[in-house]
Amino acid sequence: MDQHLTIVDHPLVQHKLTLMRDKSTSTASFRQLLREISQFLAYEATRNLALTRAEIETPLTKMQAPMIDGKKLALISILRAGNGLLDGVLELVPSARVGFVGLYRDEETLQPVKYYFKVPQGLENRLTIVVDPMLATGNSSAAAIDMIKDAGAKNIVFMCLLAAPEGIERMRSAHSDVPIVTAAVDECLNEKGYIVPGLGDAGDRMFGTK
Repeated sequence: MDQHLTIVDHPLVQHKLTLMRDKSTSTASFRQLLREISQFLAYEATRNLALTRAEIETPLTKMQAPMIDGKKLALISILRAGNGLLDGVLELVPSARVGFVGLYRDEETLQPVKYYFKVPQGLENRLTIVVDPMLATGNSSAAAIDMIKDAGAKNIVFMCLLAAPEGIERMRSAHSDVPIVTAAVDECLNEKGYIVPGLGDAGDRMFGTK
């Protein structure tokens, strides 16, 4: 098994992903489906959270019960499309700290350029889940994780809806210590850098823009 990559192949995830891929699916439905799938993905992304024991009292007796240990986790969205995954994970973990990374691609150099960066303090003591629906070339994701590591994060998981083999390889070479959780690995990238068969531009479909 690839320790770097987890594909969440649960039947409900795959069914909802098929609906998202369909070009006739409305913006409202696309957003709702993305939020629902993000929660399935988050279960896997948080699987290794440390637990401790706390004494509680049930209606019948006292007991030592498991609770999440340590600092609250951090969720970092790669703007803008990452916000669609962020919303669903926050429903599961409402106390999580939240950060944002804004990148755009320089048309001449084709390299990612930072335009916004705001992340929680104390990342070195938190599980940090970085969210972006599409792992295509992997260049923006790798650059974002560079910045997040520079801010102190040591325990990072990258969570996406779809990944291309090219993006997985780019992330593996740049950040072999960062596991990827995704719903599917598609065939390839086309000449414009879109994942094929994919679902189009996730941000445009989520926000109803072109």
